[in-house]
Amino acid sequence: MTIRILIVDDHPMVTEGIQSILESYDDIVVVGTLNNGQDAVDQLTTLAPDVVLMDLSMPGLSGLAATEMMLEIRPDTRILILSMHDSPEYITTAMRHGAKGYVLKDVPTDEIRTAIDTVMTGANYMCTGSAEALEPNISDGRETLTGREQTVLLELAQGKSNKEVAINLDISVRTVETHRKNIRRKLDITSTAGLTRYALEHGVLQGTGVSPN
Repeated sequence: MTIRILIVDDHPMVTEGIQSILESYDDIVVVGTLNNGQDAVDQLTTLAPDVVLMDLSMPGLSGLAATEMMLEIRPDTRILILSMHDSPEYITTAMRHGAKGYVLKDVPTDEIRTAIDTVMTGANYMCTGSAEALEPNISDGRETLTGREQTVLLELAQGKSNKEVAINLDISVRTVETHRKNIRRKLDITSTAGLTRYALEHGVLQGTGVSPN
């Protein structure tokens, strides 16, 4: 069976390197290389990949938000996160958004192939030494946010209004308000600045350009 791969990364050298590696396998075809999350969402149905290799840090739509949106469109798509960050917080956040695996960009080339084969079987794949990142609850004891709540948190922590979040995520303002209340209750945080700091500390804002005050 031929495995269809989509690569989404805004660094051409990374994209070209991975594409070259994958195209050396007879049973893999790279159906596309894109440099931002929004294009990946828009072209998902047309390209119909089995596996998406997704960078986290990209301009515009983040890899986390793109992952969630793509899975809403094609739930059977396996998404492998590619990242330079080995922090457990980043890995846990990615998995909560629906990713099937997490691979560091500096892993040996055969590990990328192993990761693809693993998620194709329906299993999750964690890069070497990262299994502890799959703890069900975050280390500070707060109640765990759902993937959708983390997506809303990403928007709110960037200072966007409820209406802007609703437009970006194609949901109602009332739904955003409900998520906002749940996020504040779970995290026991009332201010936007507090939400931003939490998001930074737990990897939700990776690659957005937002920095703590």
